[in-house]
Amino acid sequence: MRIGYGRVSTRDQHPEAQHDVLTAAGCDQIFLDTASGTLARRPELDKALLSANRTGDQLVVTKLDRLSRSLENLIDLSNILQERGVDLVVLDQGIDTSSITGRLFFQILGSIAEFERALMSERTRDGLAAARARGRTGGQKPKLGPRQVKLAREMYEETDADGKRAHTVQHIAEEFGVTRPTIYRHLAKP
Repeated sequence: MRIGYGRVSTRDQHPEAQHDVLTAAGCDQIFLDTASGTLARRPELDKALLSANRTGDQLVVTKLDRLSRSLENLIDLSNILQERGVDLVVLDQGIDTSSITGRLFFQILGSIAEFERALMSERTRDGLAAARARGRTGGQKPKLGPRQVKLAREMYEETDADGKRAHTVQHIAEEFGVTRPTIYRHLAKP
């Protein structure tokens, strides 16, 4: 039996294209997930693996990255399929693990995909470090500028004739269009 599996990473992507390709490939059953490839657990993949459980069955995917993004997870899945005698067919890359050449090609592609991800991660870290070295920290811009923080602090410290605070933190927050925790955070800084 040919079991098709597809995955889209975000709600904005549409699984119909994968479904059509898997149908055209002669899949008897098709399972589609909407989940990150980095997640090892995906409910539709679990169902597909339950269905592809006999020697001679084939798990069919359109692309290798639809199955997983980590080499470790790919190897785990490959071992599960191999124990059951189930072959993996990756349509776009022409991988079919029923042959020794297909198994070798599958493992090489998985290694390259993980290497590429590691390179991207390293480049991102290097870029962030370079930005930090130039004084850019990333993240959201502060809700209040230095002048506003000074004014908020002055408002907070201002007292009326009775010696009570003239402004509540809620009032100060509303005045600057921010939340109370933002005001408290700035008041706590020296």
